[in-house]
Amino acid sequence: MKVTVLGAGMVGSAIALDLAQEPELEVAVADIRPEALDRLRAAAPVAATRVAATRVAATPVATTQADLRAPGCVGALVAESDMVISAVPGYMGFNTLREVIEAGKDVVDIAFFAEDPFLLDEAARARGVTAVTDCGVAPGLCNIIAGYVDDLLDRTERYVCYVGGLPRIRQWPFEYKAVFSPVDVLQEYVRPARLVEGGREVVRPALSDVELVDLPGVGTLEAFNTDGLRTLCRTLDIPSMREKTLRYPGHANLMRVFRESGFFSEEAVTVDGQAVVPMAVTSHLLFEQWRLAEGEADFTVMQVVLEGQQGGAPVRYTYNLLDHYDAATRTTSMARTTGYTCAIVARQLLKGLFRRPGICPPEYLGPMPGCYDDLLAGYARRGIRLEIEVERSAG
Repeated sequence: MKVTVLGAGMVGSAIALDLAQEPELEVAVADIRPEALDRLRAAAPVAATRVAATRVAATPVATTQADLRAPGCVGALVAESDMVISAVPGYMGFNTLREVIEAGKDVVDIAFFAEDPFLLDEAARARGVTAVTDCGVAPGLCNIIAGYVDDLLDRTERYVCYVGGLPRIRQWPFEYKAVFSPVDVLQEYVRPARLVEGGREVVRPALSDVELVDLPGVGTLEAFNTDGLRTLCRTLDIPSMREKTLRYPGHANLMRVFRESGFFSEEAVTVDGQAVVPMAVTSHLLFEQWRLAEGEADFTVMQVVLEGQQGGAPVRYTYNLLDHYDAATRTTSMARTTGYTCAIVARQLLKGLFRRPGICPPEYLGPMPGCYDDLLAGYARRGIRLEIEVERSAG
C-alpha cells in the first residue's frame, strides 16, 4: 500500500518516518524545498535504528521535489496512492485537501487552515472519500478525547483545553520558538477565537482573557484565547467550550503590542515609495529568531478537562499530556505529538478500523469502537504518556 505525504516540514517528516516503519507501506514525500527533503533523507537511518529492536527494518522513503500549488500537481502525485497525508502550511491547506478529495483519495490532514472543512463534505461523500481533518495534537488528540468522553457521559456541560509547545530553555525577548509552521503560529495571534458560552458560539479576539495556569511537571504558564475549537463548535452539543494556548508568562502581551501596532497587518503600507506588507516583514524578521536550533529541546503540554453528569452524579475527566524532545531520533516533541497522532489515525483508516465518507473531524473517531484504545496503545509504544484522572461526586 502506498501513502503519500504532502509536506516535509518538521511534522510531515515525522509522519513519513513513522509510517515507513511498516514494511507493507510504501511511503512517498513531496515538498518544494530541497533542504527539507535532504533533512528527511538524512533522518531516515536514525528513525530506523530507533525501532530496530522491536520491528523489522524500515522501508525507504521516496522523495519528490514539487510545487504543490502548481495546477494538477497534487492530483498527479497522489494518483497511485492508497492514502494521503496533508502536512502543508495552513494557507495551502484547504486547496490541497480539495485536490486530494477530487482525486478520490482517503486523507488524514494536519493543515491548520482557516476555511470551514465542511465546505468539502459533499464532494468527499460523492467520491466515497474519508477525510480526517485537523488530526494533530490540538486540534486532533483533544478532539478525540472530547468525542470519547462526551459519548460516555449522560450530559457534558463543560470542555476546556489548555495546550502549547515551547522551547525547554526560555530566552529573551520572546521566550518562544516556533515548534510548528511559523506562518500558522502568527495566524493564531490574529484569527478571532470562537468559544461556546451558554450554549451559543461567541467570538473573542485572539490573545484575550489571559490567565495563569499551573500544570503538572511544568509549573506556571499563561493561557489565552485562540481559535482552537474549530469543528467542535458544530459537532458537539456542550454549552461551555473553549481552547487556550499556553506560553511562558509575558508572551501574549508582547504579541498584542505587535498586533495592535500593525506589525501583523496584511494591508500594504508605503515606505520610501515602496509598497510593503507589514506581516511579510514581521514574518521575515521573526521566523529566523523563532527557529529551533539543531538539537534544541522542546516540550508539549496539554490539559483537557470535561465535566458533566454520568449515572446521575457529577463527574470530571482530566487528561494531562507532557512530552519532551526525543534526543535519540532528534525529533521535536511537537512533531511527535502532532505527527504520531496523524500516523496512528492513518493506520486505523488503512486497516479498516473505521470508515466514514465525508469530512471526518477527529471527534468523530472518539466514540468509534477501538479507535480510542488503539490511539492510547500507539502513544504508549512511542513513549508518549497521557495521564487520565476521573473525579466523581456523590449523587
